[in-house]
Amino acid sequence: MHSHCPFGCEVFSGGHFCYFLGRYFSPGKGVVMKARENTLRAILRDAPEWVPNGLENVVMVSSPVVERPRGEGCDDFGVHWSLEEEAEGGTYPTLGRHPIADLENWREQLVVPDIDALDWTGVRAAVAEVDREEFLVRGFVEMGLFERSYLLLGMEGALIAYIEKPELMEELLGAVADYKIALIERFDDEVGLDMMWYGDDWGTQTSLFMPPETWRKTIRPQTQRIYDCMKGRDILIDQHSCGRIEEVFDDIVEMGAAMFNPCQPCNDLARLKREYGDRISFCGGIDSQFVLARPGVTPAEVRGEVRRRIDEMGTGGGYIAGPSHGVPYDQVLIDAMNDEIDRYGREVYRG
Repeated sequence: MHSHCPFGCEVFSGGHFCYFLGRYFSPGKGVVMKARENTLRAILRDAPEWVPNGLENVVMVSSPVVERPRGEGCDDFGVHWSLEEEAEGGTYPTLGRHPIADLENWREQLVVPDIDALDWTGVRAAVAEVDREEFLVRGFVEMGLFERSYLLLGMEGALIAYIEKPELMEELLGAVADYKIALIERFDDEVGLDMMWYGDDWGTQTSLFMPPETWRKTIRPQTQRIYDCMKGRDILIDQHSCGRIEEVFDDIVEMGAAMFNPCQPCNDLARLKREYGDRISFCGGIDSQFVLARPGVTPAEVRGEVRRRIDEMGTGGGYIAGPSHGVPYDQVLIDAMNDEIDRYGREVYRG
């Protein structure tokens, strides 16, 4: 049996989530918890009442820096991008058009965006419209140190340099980290960030792009400086990395990330949850490659994957459900995924 709440939501015997108010209602109890609070509790592993379906009541805002242009042209570091309109993402770095041709002379060839010259008016205006009692504000800073290094040097040149010239790479990354820190400080000063999506794709489908000891020598120290900046400002760190990064997951936890996304299943997610689930939270994990995007997959299989992942990752909080990659899917499958998260994700913490 079900009816409707005053805002048109269906009300089932077990309660309902009102999308107009962003609140969950239980029979006889009225409002249990706002979606903003529940999401924050999920991230902090502090007794959420349901598994959030994505980052509920979180508004993401970008800085004015052009890290990746939407059309053909250069980003603010002078990297040239080409456009393939039918391709996922659209733009891609143009082969051979990277700005640093000689790592030995990187100081003369590196162009760093002038943060003081950026126009933050649009960012301030967007956040001014946000009800901070109802929504968290998450900043978006993409192209972390590894990604920016291969954009500056070209992928082949960067990977060779990490092995053959790690000291020079450390110096270059230090300069990029200086920029990232200044950007984050200004971003936070302008709008007051609750959390930060910080992206740097460190993994392939099977391993890191480089040996873990090389990552620890070059990438980690400067990323730690960026983390320290955010932690010093009480900004929750939502670390994004595609690929299999299990080899350095302990480092990420130790460095102070609050959450890891998008949790691609090429990682042993069940093991990571068991070993680190008391210190870091997880966002994503619903298999994009072999379930959501697999030809011939059925809605029932999608629902089974949702339940399996919630069972695997949801214990004790610390899990926000969603796809393991943000690409287009069949709407029927997305509807099945959303419905199963909303239903099953509200059952697991009732007891």
